[in-house]
Amino acid sequence: MTSNPTNSRRRRAPSRIGGASAVNGRRGDRRCDRRRRPRRRGRAVALTVGIVLTLVAVGGWGYVQYLNSNIRHGALSFGDQGGDSSDSAHSALNVLLIGSDTRDTAADLQLGGSRDSVGGPAHADVEMLLHVSADRSNASLISIPRDTMVDIPACTDPATGKTYPESPHEQITDSLSHGGPGCTVYTWHQLTGIHIDHYMMVDFGGVVSMADAIGGVPVCLNANVADPYSHLRLTQGDHVIKGVEALEWLRTRHGFGDGSDLYRTQTQHMYLTSMLRQLRSGGTLTDPGRILSLADAATKALSVDDGLDSVGKLVGLVNQLKNLQPDRLTTVTMPYAEDPKNPKAWVIPMPGDADRLFAMVRGDVPMDAHGAAAAPSGSPSSAPTASAAPTAAAVRLTVENGSGAAGRATTVTAALHALGFTRARNGLNAPARQQSTTLTFAPADQAAAQALAAALRLPPSALHESADATRTTLVVGADWTTGGSFPVTITPAPGAVPTTAPQQSGSESKCAKVNPVYSW
Repeated sequence: MTSNPTNSRRRRAPSRIGGASAVNGRRGDRRCDRRRRPRRRGRAVALTVGIVLTLVAVGGWGYVQYLNSNIRHGALSFGDQGGDSSDSAHSALNVLLIGSDTRDTAADLQLGGSRDSVGGPAHADVEMLLHVSADRSNASLISIPRDTMVDIPACTDPATGKTYPESPHEQITDSLSHGGPGCTVYTWHQLTGIHIDHYMMVDFGGVVSMADAIGGVPVCLNANVADPYSHLRLTQGDHVIKGVEALEWLRTRHGFGDGSDLYRTQTQHMYLTSMLRQLRSGGTLTDPGRILSLADAATKALSVDDGLDSVGKLVGLVNQLKNLQPDRLTTVTMPYAEDPKNPKAWVIPMPGDADRLFAMVRGDVPMDAHGAAAAPSGSPSSAPTASAAPTAAAVRLTVENGSGAAGRATTVTAALHALGFTRARNGLNAPARQQSTTLTFAPADQAAAQALAAALRLPPSALHESADATRTTLVVGADWTTGGSFPVTITPAPGAVPTTAPQQSGSESKCAKVNPVYSW
């Protein structure tokens, strides 16, 4: 394994796989004016096995091994997020989607343009967080504009031990150049307080091959457009775009809206929600031939974290999204304000509104207002039934202090003893500080963890089921620095997305607004 996703080896494809399609030499858009510049476990396992068996039956076991060898993967986070990642059907799921502008191959250089040679610094030009609710009924896709100014934390690559120093007040897109996607993940965690479970990154060539494998993505424009920077040229109305044309759509800035990167996030949302509808309606996942094509394209196109380093794991992740309806997917852009230091080029998270949006994710609150209200932060979303819950005295756990405040493990352990959890053990300080309180437990200990959550009034986002957990561990984070029970805070109601955050339902088919300057 390597934490640099670009360095993994690839095996030669079996002869049944065709070569990659040629790409043309469109030059990209890299101008200086940036402002003008997301039934249950048995059935899921059955579908995972079914798709993998389809791959084996059609392509042979060697083909599955070939697909596994395609996958580039690396460390999830270059800093401690607190708690383990969870793919459990009982936990919310957060996947960071990254679109990079790397030009590490001749094909990417040709597609991206604006550089004279292969290589150069990497930027995370597209950053979206896909949040899927714990009950898998709804999801949100949250974008942060590439020119948002944030504090990029110190990032340490676990594979090499190299540390990249903290970089205050820097564009979030630059986080990728601090060692790779693991630093982008850690930057998001530090900014939002959200635990990231996985990342998936795609480059220019990956966009082209994925669009072709899907069979094209339907889009719509309200006028003719000709963008001289991205080279997108389309007439008014509906189109199905694929290949290089799909990449041009995703990179177009000047030709849409007000010509800024801020509107480009909305056209990217249009593309992704349309792609979801296309996958659901196009029969892709029931056609063995198209499954092979999509699997080949996806494993070549994506760089992922080590938790997604095989076809089986990727299919398992996709399975968790299979029942999601487009009208329960909400795409939204983080509320932003002009950066006082450079208001014409940069933005900052809007004070108050941005954190209210992040709080909805941390509290697993639906953004579409169709679902039932999630439990407020400070109370669990699903307390166990009396028959399922063990007695407090039977629950074993270790309490650790990751808050940075002295004596927190001692205080919380004493509070648990007073509540009847007499087997709670003081584990003293956690290995590292963490922002959010976490309760990590093995699948067999779910009922015990829910009983603890109910007693301590922990929010749903604190619970992390992990197959690797050897004991139930409560790590007290910086969000809980006083008292013996978790502080109750106000969590936004379902659908209460700040009005300053542009949003769209996944069931909507919107037409991109063309910038009149680039219409013909």
